Amino acid sequence: MTLTAPSTYKALTEATAIALAKAVHTFDPAAHLTCREIGEGNLNYVFQIEDAKTGERLIIKQALPYAKVVGESWPLTLKRATIEANVLRKHGEFVPSLVPAVYATDEALAITVMEDLSHLVIAREGLIEGQNFPRLSQDIGEYLAETLFHTSDYGLHPFEKKKLAAEFSNPELCKITEDLIFTDPFFDMDTNDYESQLQSAVEAIWNDRKLQLEVAKLKKSFLTEAEALLHGDLHTGSIFASQTETKVIDPEFGFYGPIGFDVGLFLANLVFQSITREGEERQVIVDQIEKTWEVFASRFTELWTTQSVESFKETEGYLEYVLGKVLTDAVGFAGCELIRRTIGLAHVKDLDSIEDTEKRINSKGKTLETGRKLILQRQQTASINDVLRIIEEAHK
Repeated sequence: MTLTAPSTYKALTEATAIALAKAVHTFDPAAHLTCREIGEGNLNYVFQIEDAKTGERLIIKQALPYAKVVGESWPLTLKRATIEANVLRKHGEFVPSLVPAVYATDEALAITVMEDLSHLVIAREGLIEGQNFPRLSQDIGEYLAETLFHTSDYGLHPFEKKKLAAEFSNPELCKITEDLIFTDPFFDMDTNDYESQLQSAVEAIWNDRKLQLEVAKLKKSFLTEAEALLHGDLHTGSIFASQTETKVIDPEFGFYGPIGFDVGLFLANLVFQSITREGEERQVIVDQIEKTWEVFASRFTELWTTQSVESFKETEGYLEYVLGKVLTDAVGFAGCELIRRTIGLAHVKDLDSIEDTEKRINSKGKTLETGRKLILQRQQTASINDVLRIIEEAHK
């Protein structure tokens, strides 16, 4: 459903959000609806509407024309709201149980009305608290395989794939990724943010010419390889989860890019947890890293075998080459994510919430070293076991 709205953008209030909810959803006309703004991110308002009598809920998400972390001096395109809704719809064609339902959209107001997921918890928050989500790696492995295969040249006629690539052009948000993941953390930039105790480690990254060369190669891949429709920001804060359910949200950074990018970002955000945990609790996360890749590779192989439109699909060694490249790319992208979330503009709570200063700095040092090794050694990663070995070495 597409709403009819004014031609100019206007921020919602709780009152106007309630009025909008009544217009687009099947609430009882006499229902008493409540509303609260629950958004904790930097780019959007998120209103939760609830029928006080029945408990029925929905979410109205409205994109902000600027980044809250900086303010109005950092303007952002509102088109990202439409891209987000359309990515959810497109990905929902392949994994309807793993994304929220979209009920209505409005491009002018940058609004998406969608399924409420408050019965779940944000995966990052739960993991920090020590919760275990037994379906997380299985579900995300399937999500990655299904969405990336079906929107690639392996699963689509080239005309359809190129049409989608044009539809999901997202230059403004891609530029944010280009700067914050692939550029700024590797140079002395004002956007970087880190503790003084990390200064020597940070300067070592800035002065590492081999590392910068490899990051430049990864950035080129991000800029030029339009392989599949990516989520574009697949971290544990963009996933709701429980013991039995997983939902992927917030694909406003969606665009056509290298398949390994989504895979790498998710794996990196599990690595944060592997760095901050010890013993059996840590092993749970290490096992999830391994399982995510194994599920992805297994399901991708099955789709390749049964549904691929690739002329060379039966050529001996080609599927292995494709999966090998995805793994190599993913490892490098994961390394960039680890470094940028430690010393760049946008951090992760997994590290920043560690109250003990010595432990926090030590964990961040391990994160930087892990990221550096993943980037530099990615060409030698023939299997997920090689990745786990790098993670283990950096953790010691």
